Amino acid sequence: MNTVFLFPGQGAQYVGMGRDLYDYSPAVRELFEIGSDAGRLDLAALLFSGTEEHLRQTDNTQIAITLVNLAARQVLVDFGISSSASAGFSLGEYTALVDAGVLSRADVLTLVLQRGQIMERASRHLDREGGPAGMMAVMGADLPQVRQILADSGVRDVYPSLHNSPIQTVVGGTAEGLALAAEAFKAAGIRKTIPLKVSGPFHTPLMEEAREDMERIIQWVTFREPEKPVYSNVTGERITSAAEARQRCLEQLVNTVVWVQEERQILGGGADLVIEVGPGKVLQGLWNAVGKVDPEWPADRCRTAGTLEEIEAIAREIEEQSNAS
Repeated sequence: MNTVFLFPGQGAQYVGMGRDLYDYSPAVRELFEIGSDAGRLDLAALLFSGTEEHLRQTDNTQIAITLVNLAARQVLVDFGISSSASAGFSLGEYTALVDAGVLSRADVLTLVLQRGQIMERASRHLDREGGPAGMMAVMGADLPQVRQILADSGVRDVYPSLHNSPIQTVVGGTAEGLALAAEAFKAAGIRKTIPLKVSGPFHTPLMEEAREDMERIIQWVTFREPEKPVYSNVTGERITSAAEARQRCLEQLVNTVVWVQEERQILGGGADLVIEVGPGKVLQGLWNAVGKVDPEWPADRCRTAGTLEEIEAIAREIEEQSNAS
């Protein structure tokens, strides 16, 4: 069976995530020790007894989600379930690179901790220049439509950030730019825009400071050749080399995440089963959303594996299919 792992990114976090995996697996507890050493903080305390507000801070969120992604992947492997290919949404791409053998677990935990700190700092600098920069979901609009409206309106400092589904695109920008963009979308007939609770305009050119800071750090990290297909948020295509993986990590900070294109490439690669590996059900929802505009899309092919119960259910399903064939 051709199984693809999808790893979620920032926004999937919640207090208590990963607790059952931590209790179940000694290998997961070892991962927590590695992460705590890398971040010089007690990650078990942050995840299991911290506050939502503390966990939502970008410099905490990124290492926390990556850790739970790795933990869920570890328990899947413990159950004999491995991937044929992998991809990750935004931050989740870093876990996908671990799954593909490009990054080590220790390196990725250190790297995402620094990434979170860098992005938080760059966002604060933008806030001081003109109010809180951020992001806004544009409902009922595909990426080409959003790009056209922004171009026609002449709104500055607003860019497509995330192409979540054929019916939702997220833009990022300055406070003033987002306010003007909301009016432009309304004038163009877009039914709804929703401001998002994030600390910066991620995946836009406004994060150039973060890209420059990350470039100075990432040059010291070892990237290996991919052992299996792993897909890029920037291109939607497979990453073919260690050098490309390093470059895409930098480009991702200032470019649109083309997730819909990535999903289509994954399906075109022959995915029989797609598993969201990590907290929440965001990526399953985005996978299913494609089916709302494409009747041939296999919306029933995606499972979630963020808890021990979900992983056990997937293991039973795979065993039943194997016995039936």
